[in-house]
Amino acid sequence: MPKALRAFGLAVFAVVTGVLGYGLPASAQSWPQRPVKFLVTLGAGSGVDIGTRLLGERLSARWGQPVVIENRPGGDGIVAITSFLGAHDDHVLLAAPTSSFTAHPYLHDNLSYKQSDLLPIAQVSNTIIIICVPVSLKVATFADVVAMARAQPGKLNWAGVTGALDFAFAGFLQTRGLNMSKVPYRNPVEAASDLAENRVQVYEGAYAIARPQIEAGRIKPVLVTNSVRAPMLPDIPTAGDAGFPELTFDGLVGYFGPPGMPLALRERIAGDVRAVTDATVESRLLTTGQLVNLGGPAEFAASTDRQRARLAQVAKDLGIKSSQ
Repeated sequence: MPKALRAFGLAVFAVVTGVLGYGLPASAQSWPQRPVKFLVTLGAGSGVDIGTRLLGERLSARWGQPVVIENRPGGDGIVAITSFLGAHDDHVLLAAPTSSFTAHPYLHDNLSYKQSDLLPIAQVSNTIIIICVPVSLKVATFADVVAMARAQPGKLNWAGVTGALDFAFAGFLQTRGLNMSKVPYRNPVEAASDLAENRVQVYEGAYAIARPQIEAGRIKPVLVTNSVRAPMLPDIPTAGDAGFPELTFDGLVGYFGPPGMPLALRERIAGDVRAVTDATVESRLLTTGQLVNLGGPAEFAASTDRQRARLAQVAKDLGIKSSQ
């Protein structure tokens, strides 16, 4: 190839990759060149929202660029994911619990995206997930709940909010041969309120949602689904400790980048997240029912894949095929 033509080709390649922001190590060093936006799958006041706003302030100072937090709740997380992928912009990131999407292939027939479109950047925290019951049910442990459900098939109701937790609990009931009636909810706060009134007898969800009713003495946690005990609930066993390992579910929360975002850039952002997550952030997240659990792209991908594998087994138990 003539030297002049080769030089021209290399120059064109450099311009194209520079415009796209992908493919060159230099892009990781120079990013961000403009404001960064985080699209959040849940509404204002949720754990992922509070955590992203806390970190966003610190990341803005570190990056020297504004950081915008935009809530896009609804559609079982699909609204935010569609907006995120539709932006085609490496300055638009997704902030989400992995439970916002890991069960999608089993819950939705015609998804507009592929799971592989969401590239893991940084694992930030684990939402504390609990199973709780009304105080008026007069049970001491989750084993008591299971025994009651087995002795009285169809009598107990459970509150279901569409998503991975709901899907996993349905699988648990199937494998254990338990007959409980599902009461669907769109708003988990309403589910917790109905639990307090004994309209439903079992609720699985974020500790932060149930905490007001727990502190009011109207509902009680009987199980933590996380793989480690919750600091604010030291006497409540994990699912594994209680003999129900199939209910183990860590509420992974983190950030995702769009297709094509290079690993070097994702690792750089993860490093920045780690650098700004100080004791103040950790303390504040704990008050919202989250445990700091930092990790880079590889760690976050591995954690998410384990959750996907768990849900794939649930789908097999329920006889449900993946739409992807």
